[in-house]
Amino acid sequence: MLRIRHEVNGGPEVLFAEEADVPAAGAGELLIRVEAVGVTLPTVRKVREVREGREPVPLGGEVAGAVVATGPGVTGFTTGERVTGLCFADAYAEYAVLDTAMTSRIPAGAGSVEAVALVRSGLVARGAYEAARMEPGESVLVTAAASAVGTLALQYAKAGGAGRVVAAVSSADKADFVRGLGADEVVLYGDADWGGPYDVILDGVGGDLLGPAVRALATGGRLVAFSSGGGTVQAYELLVRGASLIGFQMRAVATGKPELYERWLRELWQLRAAGTLRTAVHAEIPLAEAARAHAVIEQRRNLGKVVLVP
Repeated sequence: MLRIRHEVNGGPEVLFAEEADVPAAGAGELLIRVEAVGVTLPTVRKVREVREGREPVPLGGEVAGAVVATGPGVTGFTTGERVTGLCFADAYAEYAVLDTAMTSRIPAGAGSVEAVALVRSGLVARGAYEAARMEPGESVLVTAAASAVGTLALQYAKAGGAGRVVAAVSSADKADFVRGLGADEVVLYGDADWGGPYDVILDGVGGDLLGPAVRALATGGRLVAFSSGGGTVQAYELLVRGASLIGFQMRAVATGKPELYERWLRELWQLRAAGTLRTAVHAEIPLAEAARAHAVIEQRRNLGKVVLVP
């Protein structure tokens, strides 16, 4: 099978294609023939991140495809079913292994590209929105608003009755795109004024933007950080606003609260079927050209999800 990996950390240029053996499904695992791979910012960052004394991490990510084999002890899944889930090692390949705890079925009539554009990103957006405890009529700012998660977070805020939904993006050429997904206003990261204060900020960027985001909070505001970008916040900045900084990670819900995870998953597909949520796919790129997909993400050019297709 074709597989993409890297042996050193760096930019997109360190990725290369190779032939590899098809993996086997272990206990509690599924082997799937991959039809789509979602490229995520955390994976792109891990490829570039140099960690002293440690080997480069495998290329993980969300994948979708058809089950071709089930491992020992697997119940509830059969060969031929189409599923989507998170693969933590060697996701950029023609075949991938999924843990059943992180896997769900794709409804009839939905495609694999749509699944990787909707499921993980939609669950993260749903979880961040829930963590913010947003009340109808409140103002909401979404950073990384043109990303796969950001586009769905905008729609969740709008559907939840936010009084004002503002999209924060890296460049003005994304403004029409995010307005089309429900943003009432658009601000740029480089703007001196982000148009606050905001009751709720859903932050998918972190890093250097975390400080300006906190300063844009209203009194009693809540900032939910769900990115892999890290960042530092001075406690005083929260204190003077009586504000809260909340961290959210989807894996904690998937593994620690499986019933809630399943409920959110059902709701997600229902909202998609009703037209309340729309997925946005920036590009479908051949698996062998994974470096090009990473470059799109690194350069912040994507409008929605970037998907690799074997």
